[in-house]
Amino acid sequence: MSDHTRRASLPATRTPRLAAGRARALGLPTRGTTNANRLRRVDRWLVSTQVARLRDAARPLVVDLGYGASAVTTLELVDRLAPEIDGLEVVGLEIDPARVAAVAEHRDPPRVDFRLGGFELAGLRPVLVRAFNVLRQYDEESAARAWDTMRGALAPGGLVVEGTCDEWGRRATWVALDEDGPLTLTLAARVSDLERPSDLAERLPKALIHHNVPGQPVHAFLTAFDAAWAAAAGLSTFGPRQRWAAACEALAADGWPLVAPTRRWKHGEVSVRWSAVAPVLPGTTAR
Repeated sequence: MSDHTRRASLPATRTPRLAAGRARALGLPTRGTTNANRLRRVDRWLVSTQVARLRDAARPLVVDLGYGASAVTTLELVDRLAPEIDGLEVVGLEIDPARVAAVAEHRDPPRVDFRLGGFELAGLRPVLVRAFNVLRQYDEESAARAWDTMRGALAPGGLVVEGTCDEWGRRATWVALDEDGPLTLTLAARVSDLERPSDLAERLPKALIHHNVPGQPVHAFLTAFDAAWAAAAGLSTFGPRQRWAAACEALAADGWPLVAPTRRWKHGEVSVRWSAVAPVLPGTTAR
């Protein structure tokens, strides 16, 4: 199936169709629940790894897709990125008109704006898209079409960051995608709350969560991470972050393609190349 065909068919036919008045906004409303600071882990990663991408852009436009019933996490994203990027523009998109109307008082274009839109990104060409907790309600095929649609709307050199987190932002995972497809998977957590790294499996993105079974790469990765975590138990005396960093170092030594910067390890975060965890399709071979 071509990218054009996949994009044109979103959402899946077995999901409810949008009302006629929202025919151009692709997607379905989320529950809308959020909390202040919920997306701090992905935001810190964006500041650490994506500032250069935005600085190099002719128009440093960021889309926050599916911000929910409150503008809080969109405004936090502005506050975290703006000190680093001259001329930053952030647009929050929602497919529920009532949610757009409810946050009108926070509009301050071009610095921050709120508009009606979905996976088609309202005709915008952003350099960066943050899409968090918007795909868990979809089946895997529909989520893949959403990826394609968002990637197709990016500005040249743009990036989509799609992921999920718990309600308090203590556990999160996300995938970074460019116009050609997924690049990396990132795991991030308040490590002191974890019994083992595989506790994060319940927060895997839709593209992976149903593939966390024996024989699949993501399962092998989490199993190896748990083993490295167990082997680093002696470092618990120095704190869980030291133990996490040691486990990451062991993973890298074992050949898992972890992605720099390694300084992110001490923040309870690690990124691995997508090729090492991507689902294995019938007829192909796992790592």
